[in-house]
Amino acid sequence: MVAVIGDIHGCFYTFEALYLKTLVKYPGIEIYCVGDLIDRGKNSYEVVKFFIDNKVKFTPGNHDFMFYSFIKEPDSIFARSWVFNGNEATLHSYLKHYEAVSEHIEFLRAAPLYFNLDDCFISHAGVSERYKRVLPTNLRDNLDFLDNLINSEYESEYGVLWTRERLLNLGKIQIVGHTKQEKVRVDNKANAAYIDTGACAGNRLSSVIVHKNEIVDIIEEITHQEDL
Repeated sequence: MVAVIGDIHGCFYTFEALYLKTLVKYPGIEIYCVGDLIDRGKNSYEVVKFFIDNKVKFTPGNHDFMFYSFIKEPDSIFARSWVFNGNEATLHSYLKHYEAVSEHIEFLRAAPLYFNLDDCFISHAGVSERYKRVLPTNLRDNLDFLDNLINSEYESEYGVLWTRERLLNLGKIQIVGHTKQEKVRVDNKANAAYIDTGACAGNRLSSVIVHKNEIVDIIEEITHQEDL
C-alpha cells in the first residue's frame, strides 16, 4: 500500500497539511508525489526543501524540468517554455534563498521519471497510448521494457512529462498528474487515475491510497490561502 500526492505547484501549506493528514490516517505509509513541486503557488522553495529534508519520493514534472533547464540549459525547449508557465512565483520564492537554487535544481533533476511499484505505476503525465505499437503485448510482465522508451522520449510532447493523450493500459494502474481535474478521476479503460486536482488554482490537493492496483481511499485538502 502506498500514498500518491498530486501536483503541488508551490502550495506548501496545503501540501504539508495533506501529508500529515495522510500519515495520521495511514501511519508509516510510504508517500510518493507525481511531480510539479514548483511554479504558480507562492512557496516553491519550501516545498522542495521539505522533500529534501524528509526524503519524500517523487517523479519530476515538466515544471520541475523547466526550472532546472532555465538555469542549466537556457537554450533548451524546457527553458524557453518556463517563461510562459508560471515561473514568476518560483523565482520570487527563491529571492531570499538564492544559495539553495543549485542544490534544489540538482535534486529535482536527479529524481526518476517513473516508479514501477507492486501497487501501481507512477509518473507525471503517464505512458501514452501512442506507444502501444512499439511495446510488448503483455506489458504487465515486461514493464522494464519501458525504461529505454521513457528515458529517451521524455522531451517529446508524448513523453511522460508532457502527454495529454489517452494513456496506455499497462496491466497495472497508472497514477498521474499533469492534466488538471476538479476531483480525482479514474479512466477505467486506460486503467489510469488523474490526481492533479488544481491546488494552485484554489481548488484542492489530493492524495490517493493505492493497494494492489486499486484506489482504496482518497484524502483531500482544500487549498490554503497563504499558498495563493
